[in-house]
Amino acid sequence: MVFKLEEGEKPKSTKAITIVKAVRDALAEEMRRDERVVVLGEDVGKRGGVFLATEGLIDEFGEERVIDTPLTESGIVGAAIGMALYGLRPVAEIQFIDFVYPAFDQIVNEAAKFRYRSGGQFSVPLVIRAPYGGGIGGGLYHSQSPESYFVHTPGLKVIIPSTPSDTKGLLKSAIRDEDPVIFLEPKKIYMSIKEEVPDDPDFTIEIGKAKKVREGKDITIISYGYMVHVSLKAAELAQKEGISVEVIDLRTLLPFDKDAILESVAKTGRLIVVNEAPKLCSFASEVSAFVAERAIEYLIAPIKRITGFDTPFPYAQQNYYMPNEYRILRAIKELMEWN
Repeated sequence: MVFKLEEGEKPKSTKAITIVKAVRDALAEEMRRDERVVVLGEDVGKRGGVFLATEGLIDEFGEERVIDTPLTESGIVGAAIGMALYGLRPVAEIQFIDFVYPAFDQIVNEAAKFRYRSGGQFSVPLVIRAPYGGGIGGGLYHSQSPESYFVHTPGLKVIIPSTPSDTKGLLKSAIRDEDPVIFLEPKKIYMSIKEEVPDDPDFTIEIGKAKKVREGKDITIISYGYMVHVSLKAAELAQKEGISVEVIDLRTLLPFDKDAILESVAKTGRLIVVNEAPKLCSFASEVSAFVAERAIEYLIAPIKRITGFDTPFPYAQQNYYMPNEYRILRAIKELMEWN
């Protein structure tokens, strides 16, 4: 079920929660709804996860459904794939997405390909969720944004929410989906923002649909995760200088909402794509290429990519590495100078 409100209607019951609480609520609601849903990962049980996203679940659902695993990402994902093939709906937590690489073979060569290699006889209804991105002083091993690796892999779905409401609705949809989903949570804003979220066990958000978070007419910014909030700050600064900026939150990277992108670019004629991953082969590059192929006749200025740098994520210079509103504002002004 997709939760929808009529125009002007407010949800009957909401509560202000953080992204971490949205994850916890989504997991709990889906585990109550479907006994096949299980959670596994390092310290997800008694500890409740390194960010406490699974806190309290073991008390309600027990050790058979909230499973503390050894420190082996390949084992976590491999076991979860087997569970999914045998009828369960596992949600595997990787403590930081930086640690996922030992499980990379399991994800791209097994989970992503089972439906294809079996001619549709088997699916892998698996969610792999993990915190991603920088901004918390984690240095090079706790700050990476490797989403493009997974977007490059047919058979996967890749979701990156930017708000508590989207986190809850999209995670519930991911758990119900028949295909493997990589669900990345921006840890920079895990606990720093709150939002009214529908308190409804049937609240879901459709995978593959972007969201227009700010209306504008002069320039389009496309982003996802924490960078949506940075982009909104840049749009506010631009508004003070008389520039109207539209901001699109992709929410889902694979599949991404092509229609939403084309509609906005056709209106504004200018495009900036923002992500915190390194620029080379980033998802910003894919969006830029897509627009160049499909909407170049609407463009009145070059496409700009505002991204991290093509270096490992630095510890001492994280604020310089990550895109900020002033870098984006500078790009906005440069594009507005094109006629």
